[in-house]
Amino acid sequence: MDIDSTLLDAEDRMEKALAALDRDFAKLRTGRASTALVDGIKADYYGTPTPVSQMASVAVPDSRTLTIQPWDKGGIAAVEKAILKSDLGLTPVNDGKIIRIVIPPLTEERRKDLVKVARKYSEEAKVAVRNVRRDANDGLKKLEKDKEITEDELKKAVDDVQKLTDKFVGDVDKKCAAKEKEIMDI
Repeated sequence: MDIDSTLLDAEDRMEKALAALDRDFAKLRTGRASTALVDGIKADYYGTPTPVSQMASVAVPDSRTLTIQPWDKGGIAAVEKAILKSDLGLTPVNDGKIIRIVIPPLTEERRKDLVKVARKYSEEAKVAVRNVRRDANDGLKKLEKDKEITEDELKKAVDDVQKLTDKFVGDVDKKCAAKEKEIMDI
């Protein structure tokens, strides 16, 4: 490992932390229908926990409705049960062919709870970014200890890692502010 590969690795891992934050945010209910709401739900399909998106087509006909149409009619009950057991607080309506989920408008209290969850996800992403910074700095210090780089090169590289960290923490803050605004919009 050299300085460039350490920096590239750190940047790549920080981008992955940001991508994980995006996935977490997609699962947060904002009062608008989104197929991402059911991404984490697994239904018991012939004894195997199967993601709903792999056993049914999920669609958003309008901003407040989500439809789930299992490819196998026998899977309807399993999907409905999985949605009821999930912590989304949604009630599916089954007409024998399609499961419809009407997303109710969020109450003020629920919005505030969701903002807290969004902030928690953001803090977890920041911790992940800082852990990457620590790992990168440890790797750079090892390079200096092994006499592969000079003390001046170490100082410059550590500064570069800090700039990367600041950039990604700023990105996390921007994403969090945007998500909070989206949640609080009525």
